[in-house]
Amino acid sequence: MKELLLRRKGKFIQYLFASFLFIGDHFAQMGIFVLLLRAIEKGDMKHFGYVVAITVLFIFYAPVNFLISRLLRIRYMRDTILDVRRQAFDKIINMPFKKFSAKSKEIYISNLINDINTFENKFFISLLNYLINMGMFLFTIIILAFLDYKLAIAMALQAGLLTALATLFTKKASALEQELSECNENFTTDMANTFSGMEILKLNHIEEKFKEKSMASITRAENKKYAAAFFTDMQKHVIRIISFASSVAVMIYLAYSFLSGMSLSMGGFLFQLCSSSGNYLINAFPMRNQMKASMTIYKKIAEPEEDREEADKGSEEFVFQDTVSIKNVSFSYGNKEILKDASFTIEKGKKYLIKGPSGAGKSTLMNLLAKTTEDYQGEISVDGTDYRCINEKSFHGKVAFVYQDVFLFEDTIRNNIALYQDIPEEKIQFAVKVCGLEGICADKKAGIDEKLSENGKNLSGGQRQRISIARAIAKEAEILFVDEGTSSLNEELGREIEKVFLKLDNTVIAISHRYYEGVTDLYDYVLEIKNGRVHQFSAQEYFQVVVA
Repeated sequence: MKELLLRRKGKFIQYLFASFLFIGDHFAQMGIFVLLLRAIEKGDMKHFGYVVAITVLFIFYAPVNFLISRLLRIRYMRDTILDVRRQAFDKIINMPFKKFSAKSKEIYISNLINDINTFENKFFISLLNYLINMGMFLFTIIILAFLDYKLAIAMALQAGLLTALATLFTKKASALEQELSECNENFTTDMANTFSGMEILKLNHIEEKFKEKSMASITRAENKKYAAAFFTDMQKHVIRIISFASSVAVMIYLAYSFLSGMSLSMGGFLFQLCSSSGNYLINAFPMRNQMKASMTIYKKIAEPEEDREEADKGSEEFVFQDTVSIKNVSFSYGNKEILKDASFTIEKGKKYLIKGPSGAGKSTLMNLLAKTTEDYQGEISVDGTDYRCINEKSFHGKVAFVYQDVFLFEDTIRNNIALYQDIPEEKIQFAVKVCGLEGICADKKAGIDEKLSENGKNLSGGQRQRISIARAIAKEAEILFVDEGTSSLNEELGREIEKVFLKLDNTVIAISHRYYEGVTDLYDYVLEIKNGRVHQFSAQEYFQVVVA
């Protein structure tokens, strides 16, 4: 946090200066109050006129002072929040894929929106108020030390007591903010899931059921928000009671001082200082706790993780010359065993089709082979090198994925194929040709440099899939993982896309429920999963039995 605040030292100094402008403004108001009391004591109209003139000047000065302070503060706050958003996004985007995929993407959206908004609203408001109130308290103690050292000591002792109380509240405040953050994550996930399935909800008339579930999620989030707000107010009230008792003691002390000849203006000024010092602390300490709670949120969403295991990325380069070997591999979700003692090999350049009933473990097997899941028993190795020892970045640099839902971005066809990598033009053109994209590019005014709309909405499903395959070819991926790559296409398009897969020189590992006669038979092997066991067949043998 210190590094974040001091990243722009010049602007942070301006922020502090802007914060302390409020202090000058506050003490100027108190000074005017003392001058008015003294003018009343003197009964001199000329002196009273001077005080009125000073008051009028202050009325013009105050809004200018506020505007300058606001402009200096808001610029620093804006730049710092941009840094937090950038750090949070960098943390997510640079996260190892296995770690990223362990959470729902809606949680990351909640971190980038809800948590950062919470940090912005609570941290900077708390920091500003804490600086102003503690600054005014310190100035008050200094002034009291010159005017009445006994009162100065008493106020300092009161501050010590309130500091001890505030420390007791800190842990609970941080815990409440953490719980509120988790409730926001769950709420965002629930809403995203509900809206994603809205068509099914409407068609089956079960909106009310999901409305109840959504309202329960909203209620939990609001209850946590209420608890956090209530706890903050409770802190203020506890401190306010102590401050009130202190003010009563000060009034008794000043009453005795009046009997000893203290002037009205001095007594009024001392009472203002003492009563204000309590209010400063009432405002400052809950803000201090909110800042600490906000720092918990900052650490969660934006601060780099010191304990990130480098072993998670591995140290060996991914080199695939011969085979990927799976030996006695088992995998479970909780107590449910998905794969049991699986053993088979993947040969370079061969085409493998994973088959099995829904829930059999097809995606699990592909995730193991794609190195996105490593919590398994047994051994997976490539040319003798254990999968767990392979550098994640090296692995991802030599494999490619084709999914049912193709992700395209608003840029040219070229950049959607090359993914902003420096790929030679001849390789891009080869990928275009192999994937049958020449006709598409020829129909576009700008050819391969035609810009696509959001997620390629100006292309058909088949064209979008061809681009995703072209990515793998241009990248020269050694292994192409295909997860239901043709399931959203019609029979004719699906057949054509599957032909493209099977004509590639790459090793292909695919999941598909479809069977295209005369095409699907061209896979080299079928890996069938039944009751957790993986059985390997030649495609010709497998489909002869199935079709028959």
